[in-house]
Amino acid sequence: MTATVLHGKDGILAAKGVEAGPSDWFEIDQERVNGFADATEDHQWIHVDPERANAGPFGGPVAHGFLTLSLVPFLNSKLRQVEGVTMGVNYGMNKVRFPAPVRVGARVRARSTIVEVDEVAPDVLQIVSRITIEVEGSEKPACVADMVSRYYFT
Repeated sequence: MTATVLHGKDGILAAKGVEAGPSDWFEIDQERVNGFADATEDHQWIHVDPERANAGPFGGPVAHGFLTLSLVPFLNSKLRQVEGVTMGVNYGMNKVRFPAPVRVGARVRARSTIVEVDEVAPDVLQIVSRITIEVEGSEKPACVADMVSRYYFT
């Protein structure tokens, strides 16, 4: 999928309430999960011990919820890009939930809707994008997060 390009303030304002996506599928493999475990020092067996996890509550190893959350900016960038800005920054997250696990080997994709746009300073727009991370074959999403971004115009 090719990202939608938003042109400046007007493009951002016009995109409010419009869903973008879904993105292309993205596979979550054991190597990525192990790397995330090393980076965060979270080596819980449900993530990094496939043999033990196969007999566990999810029937196999699962990705960390925060690994799924960490993919939000990447997946969102595949849906929308903003041109005509000096810079854009991740400003934080509002509400975040993990309704369903992501089993190792599963594929995920994202949908995004800009739910808020505010001018927080002259030439600075703050947007809140509701990102839903879907898991192939699952009725429930893996993650729903409200990502806050700021775009600076000069």
